[in-house]
Amino acid sequence: MAEKQHIIIKGVKEGLLFLLDDQCEFPALLDELRVKLEKTHQQVLTGPLIHIHVKLGKRQVTDEQKEQIRTIIRQRGNLLVQSIESIQPESERTALVPEQFKIVTGIIRSGQTFEHDGNLLLMGDVNPGGALYCTGDIYVLGALRGMAHAGVNGRQDVIIASSLLRPTQLRIAEVISRPPDEWMSGDAAMEFAFLASGQMQIDKITQLYRLRKDPIVFKGV
Repeated sequence: MAEKQHIIIKGVKEGLLFLLDDQCEFPALLDELRVKLEKTHQQVLTGPLIHIHVKLGKRQVTDEQKEQIRTIIRQRGNLLVQSIESIQPESERTALVPEQFKIVTGIIRSGQTFEHDGNLLLMGDVNPGGALYCTGDIYVLGALRGMAHAGVNGRQDVIIASSLLRPTQLRIAEVISRPPDEWMSGDAAMEFAFLASGQMQIDKITQLYRLRKDPIVFKGV
């Protein structure tokens, strides 16, 4: 009876996919990987540079174990390891789901304040004298001419964005914006404020992807 194979090698568009069994002992997995690279699959793995993607199934490995895998594969000079990935446990995947947004339509007028625990999307304006307070992100699809405070619980990874960013004051966690005339671009493009090295910075909303790579989940009210 043939011995069970713990490693399957498949050709994909990007190169080769190494599927590693997540049930066998890790040392046995490394031994089989060496055999496949040096003997049984030597002919398949020869030639020009080949990109390798390693899938570990549900097996969770340390950085040291990942390096062991890389070291074995790198012994063949034409193999380049592009990724080594495990399937995340359900609990971790849930933790990575971005927070939902509370969507509010209206105008925050002078003397009015709106507070929310989480992320806020305001479909309207914030007039001078009006204020928003949120523990998460603040998005204003309108003119922000009043005050906005994101991260009121101390979070520093939040942002304040608006179609027209002309606030009397911005605040993220404990950091208060510089006087508006120091950073107002005069550009009509939607902009957002964020913290970088503890300092308030302003950039166009098209650059938000540099900070955020997760999709946004919206929830109506």
